[in-house]
Amino acid sequence: MSGISVAILVTQGFSTYHVSVPLILFGNTVSDQRLFTRLICAETPGLIWSGEGTAIQADHGLDALARADIVIVPFWANVREKPSAPLLNALVKARDTGAQIVGLCLGTFVLAYAGLLDGRVAATHWEYERDFREQFPSVHLNLNELYVDNDGLITSAGTAAAMDCCLYLIRKYFGSLTANGIARRMVTPPHREGGQAQYIDHPVTQKTTDCRINMVLDYLLLNIQAPHDIDSLAVYASMSRRTLTRHFSKATGMSVIEWITAARLHLSQALLENIDLPVEQVAEQAGFQSAATFRLQFREKFGVSPRAWRKTFRSE
Repeated sequence: MSGISVAILVTQGFSTYHVSVPLILFGNTVSDQRLFTRLICAETPGLIWSGEGTAIQADHGLDALARADIVIVPFWANVREKPSAPLLNALVKARDTGAQIVGLCLGTFVLAYAGLLDGRVAATHWEYERDFREQFPSVHLNLNELYVDNDGLITSAGTAAAMDCCLYLIRKYFGSLTANGIARRMVTPPHREGGQAQYIDHPVTQKTTDCRINMVLDYLLLNIQAPHDIDSLAVYASMSRRTLTRHFSKATGMSVIEWITAARLHLSQALLENIDLPVEQVAEQAGFQSAATFRLQFREKFGVSPRAWRKTFRSE
């Protein structure tokens, strides 16, 4: 069976890893059956060089995109650089002819430049959140998921999430049994628990341009285990409750309660990764009133349980 055609778009300076994931998963070496017909495409066919010094032969031009069932854009080198009109028009035409369009990692930017994601939900690498939101305010960016499928417009988070996204496509066309078998051969989970949120770095603001707020932050960091309320902090800072609330929000971009919760969660991550303590003691040392509250807020923030976080990130 080889009725599903997959067009993989490569551009000069492409990332070897990002392109290799769809090349392998939609190739002929990971399954005993021929599941896909793979088309390697470029704006100008020929030898295309990666940023790492490897090269790939693109035998097809942009016209092949409209003939494919799936079109994959695995990479884009400069998120501030708009792709050429022929490339964007080819993606729109492929969409119009019924192709599923996939943007892996920064490839999402190419789909957004083409206008395909306007009014839709999409994912991309969390480090480029600000760039994406500034350039494409009409797209609803979801950084909680490893990949998003919005009516056949499929986008993924960074790097390793490309594997999750491609396995999702295989599962969508050929079922879980086939996708799971390919995942085993690749020695990777067929589906990872949680989303991109667990990989985003969430440091809390520790220094601002407001000296009085810095004093409050230093105090909170030194006493994060203790209970805190706005009234007692206002007394400590020699401010009114209203003044503290206003200055704190302006300096940190967060409310006092939001900042305290974020700081406690940040501490709990380090405890889970580096100290062999039961979750109940981690909650206590991080300043949470109960383990149940800790588990709930941890999962809401990172998309996984404290136990799953420890299993993934525990330092040996």
